Amino acid sequence: EVDPDDVEIGSEIIVNPGEKVPIDGIIVEGDTTLNTSALTGESVPRNAHCGDEIYSGSINMTARITVKTTKEFGESTVSKILDLVENSSMKKSKTENFITKFAKYYTPVVCYSALALAVIPPIVLTIMGQPAHFGDWIFRALTFLVISCPCALVISIPLSFFGGIGCASKNGILVKGSNYLETLSDVKYFVFDKTGTLTKGVFEVTDVVPAEGFDKDHLLEYAAYAESASTHPISVSLKKAYNQKIDNTLVDHIQEIAGHGVEADYKGHHILAGNAKLMKLKGIDYSAYTKAGTLVYVAVDDKYAGCIVISDIIKDHAKEAISGLKSLGAKETVMLTGDSASTADLVANTIGIDTVHSELLPADKVEEVEKLLAKKSEKEKLAFVGDGINDAPVLSRADIGIAMGGLGSDAAIEAADVVLMDDDPLKISLAMKISSKTLKIVKQNIVFALAVKFICLVLGALGIANMWLAIFADVGVMILAVMNATRALTIHN
Repeated sequence: EVDPDDVEIGSEIIVNPGEKVPIDGIIVEGDTTLNTSALTGESVPRNAHCGDEIYSGSINMTARITVKTTKEFGESTVSKILDLVENSSMKKSKTENFITKFAKYYTPVVCYSALALAVIPPIVLTIMGQPAHFGDWIFRALTFLVISCPCALVISIPLSFFGGIGCASKNGILVKGSNYLETLSDVKYFVFDKTGTLTKGVFEVTDVVPAEGFDKDHLLEYAAYAESASTHPISVSLKKAYNQKIDNTLVDHIQEIAGHGVEADYKGHHILAGNAKLMKLKGIDYSAYTKAGTLVYVAVDDKYAGCIVISDIIKDHAKEAISGLKSLGAKETVMLTGDSASTADLVANTIGIDTVHSELLPADKVEEVEKLLAKKSEKEKLAFVGDGINDAPVLSRADIGIAMGGLGSDAAIEAADVVLMDDDPLKISLAMKISSKTLKIVKQNIVFALAVKFICLVLGALGIANMWLAIFADVGVMILAVMNATRALTIHN
């Protein structure tokens, strides 16, 4: 093992099953299956053979391979993605804290006003030949200072945001700062990754279509036994759907046909299980199926037996999450994915996504988000929701980046502003509600504190307000504002 920076172009590296590909290169020995979902968003594992180019960040799943590097580590795909993250972060504007702005002007104004109240009226009265009453005006100035103390704002406003952030974390939503909580309420455009965000990223048999003369149970049985020796995710899905213990003594002569499928003998029958290319290769007259997903065609004794559809499962609350966001005022929902157009369109139509862009690379996703950022108004915000390494640059570039914390990659979680700890997209609308209600509480405290203080400042300057009213305007208003701020802790869906 060596530092990736020390590996030169043309070096041969060994990648064992379960390891990530560290540097871009070409396979010079071995055939395997690669999981590229974290890199490209493509949900179906990709077969890779000798001579194929593979990218860093892919996971080697089934066999040991030897890779000849074609790029230095600094130029590899993962390094470019990290560079995109850094550059995207520099473009993001940060909202200045209201208290900092307010205090910058408020504090010197009230201090100079109190000084003026203590000095100017007595001098004017003295010039006019009337008693100055220095003591009275100094008392008024001191009362003015007590009233003007901004404790109610300084304490209650951050406390309101802390309450909102605490409420969010109690509901499994990690918000990394009060400015992000504030921005959430202004989001009008939601952009989603597909695999692992709107779908579970787990393959399951979603449909079994037997041909005439066969039934679903027997079709699954034949396919499961034919694939019994394989550890490919599709094979695992078939065996899981069969849900019976497989007796390996009943199957023999298993042979994998690279890029096509497998053939095997089971209980005296010759079984073929694979893609449409396998059916054509063996001269099987099959019925092409058009449903989106990975299609496994099965033939028994050279007779077409049916088709099994394997696809990524849509998350339980995905459709409800999209409708919830639209009810909260979302103008457009967009899905960006590296997956195929047919699969992406099926998911989008099922859950109600407005716009779909498929077969994208990480840089393409950033480009699509840039177009949306240019399209929206300055007050409207854009949120991106993702989970993979490939989503990290877009999470940084969006006004608000929302990552899946359960299955999400470290890069995505690090780049995001909000993290959903249980990967439930329905929590996005809850986060927006918490943001909206927290801001209402903040605005209530600002209006209440400033209104009371303004009235009491006028009364204090005129000598009508005594020290008791001054203390109420300071401590009393602060207590009431703090009590109102604690309501942010109890926001429910």
